[in-house]
This record gives sequence, structure tokens and C-alpha cells, in this order.
Amino acid sequence: MAQDDRDILEILKFELSFLEDGGYGRSPQAPWRAPAIFEDSPICPNFCDPARPHPCESCLLEQFVPEGQQKESIPCRFIRLTEEGLTVEDLYRTGSQAEMEEALAKWLRAQIQRIERERALSPREGAA
Repeated sequence: MAQDDRDILEILKFELSFLEDGGYGRSPQAPWRAPAIFEDSPICPNFCDPARPHPCESCLLEQFVPEGQQKESIPCRFIRLTEEGLTVEDLYRTGSQAEMEEALAKWLRAQIQRIERERALSPREGAA
């Protein structure tokens, strides 16, 4: 399995920018279906490849998937986006696209802030 060596902070910032720039708007290739959060993003290892050749375990988002759902066919759908514990999957069933995007933006900002805070507090590698 190939390891993803990208920086999770940069991935989350990219995803937030993608979202804010309308990346989850209707696709000209498939205007009849709503875009799938994370799956239809360039951060997905299987982006634009219906054959899905890359295992989800190789995705950096796997660290946000609860342990019990990591073996699901599309584990990123089980990332909890809200304080109430609503997942991407829950919001597909009960929320609107606007509610989904709002929850995703809030979650992304919170994760970015958390990681930046953790990195600011952690000792620098190679520091004397």
C-alpha cells in the first residue's frame, strides 16, 4: 500500500479552499447528482477514477474516521463533522447541500486550528 506523504494541514487547507471556491457545486459531467463530500475532491486518492484503485487506508483522512468504521467501503463518509456527532453519511440523509457544506467548513476550520495549535506547542525537530 502506497503511503501518502502529503502534509495533513495542507490537505485540510486545500479542502477548505476547494469548498469555499464552490468545488462541491454541481458537476458538468454529472449535473443530476449532488457531489460527494471528500470523494469528489482532489484530495481523494481516487478522485475522478471510478475504478477506485487506491485503498482508502492510504488516504490522510483515514485518521479522522472512527475506528469502528475504518473498514467501511467509503470510510470518509463516517467522519463526524458536528459536535452532535453527525457524520457525512448522516448529513447525506438528513441535511441539505448547504447544511453539509456549512458543517464541513466548520469542521475543516476546527481541524486546521487544532493542528496549527499542536504544531506551535510541539518542540521543533532539531532544536537545541
